[in-house]
Amino acid sequence: MSAGHIQRRGKSSWRLKFEGARDPKSGKRNIQYVTVHGTKREAKVKLAGLIAAVGGGSYVEPTKLTVGDHMLARVDQWEASEAISARTAQRYRQLANGQIIPHIGSRLVQKLTTLDVETWHATLRASGRSRGDGGVSPRTVVHAHRTLSHALDDAVRHGVVPRNVAKLQTPPKVQVGEMAILDPNGIAKLIAELRGHLMYPTAIVALFTGMRLGEILALRWFNVDLDAKLIRVREALEETKAHGLRFKAPKSKAGRRAIGLPEIVVEVLREHRRQQLELRMALGAGKPPANALVFPDFEGGPQAPSNVSRAWGLVAEGLGIPEITLHGLRHTHASQLIEAGVDIVTIGKRLGHASPDVTLRVYAHMFRRDDGKAAAAINADLAGSAGS
Repeated sequence: MSAGHIQRRGKSSWRLKFEGARDPKSGKRNIQYVTVHGTKREAKVKLAGLIAAVGGGSYVEPTKLTVGDHMLARVDQWEASEAISARTAQRYRQLANGQIIPHIGSRLVQKLTTLDVETWHATLRASGRSRGDGGVSPRTVVHAHRTLSHALDDAVRHGVVPRNVAKLQTPPKVQVGEMAILDPNGIAKLIAELRGHLMYPTAIVALFTGMRLGEILALRWFNVDLDAKLIRVREALEETKAHGLRFKAPKSKAGRRAIGLPEIVVEVLREHRRQQLELRMALGAGKPPANALVFPDFEGGPQAPSNVSRAWGLVAEGLGIPEITLHGLRHTHASQLIEAGVDIVTIGKRLGHASPDVTLRVYAHMFRRDDGKAAAAINADLAGSAGS
């Protein structure tokens, strides 16, 4: 490889000419040109660094690719390759268009610095809302940062940038707040006051199985065995702007599971089934189809999760527990299991977590209330790992 060449372009501007890595297929020379500003000595130092980078395999050819274009292209690729779900892709695009592109989207990927990332964090906290004035929460900053970092990891892997600056500049720390759940008195109140309401069966299933809302709304009667007191989770309902409502496999392999049912769920589902059949007879609709949903809309199709969540919000407001979401009922179920001393492996399997580590991470604060339970959970996790 040649030593390169320096040519003056202006009073303090220099064009550096050097040979990049040869084309791996054709073996042809790859001449590179880079313009720098400063003294000739500084230009020589820069040229030496570029030649050393080529020799060491770390040189990256210049590109005009912007952060914004790269972000959106990567999300499209992740979704097309099914590395992420449509719902996750929708969330990533919201973060890209709301928190990333308006602030650093026009920056060239290769020119993005740790200082840019640090300043971006501060800007988001001060005025990062996509709608209206004000900043976003530290958690949103972290989510946007992780999305950017994921895209920059791809840029490193594909040789677009030599390093991921989002890994060098960490996001602000998020104070983990305890999730809103029902205590035993709240559970008893919900059961007593909600009985007979249209939302009652859905709430009871969420509260005493720990199923996700999408899993509940995708549940079909042929996957419910009331005699065996068992629900088989095989699908989840996903709602996105791009695809509307569609059924898909559970979030992970562990999401495909069987859940044992306590008596209250068996009783509520028996009554729910009876009322559904009576209504069909009254309407002259005949027998339900073989793939009938447990919680359909009035026409037998799937209910939109967003509509069910809004309906629950009104119910929760009326019960005086507006802070309890349907997902909060899932967390309440987990807290019941923890209080009962159920081991972490069993809890994770019931909730459909990919590993006990996920369960420990989500519910660590609940174990901190009782150090003995935390120790028991870790012992159970280790025992499960040793046996697998």
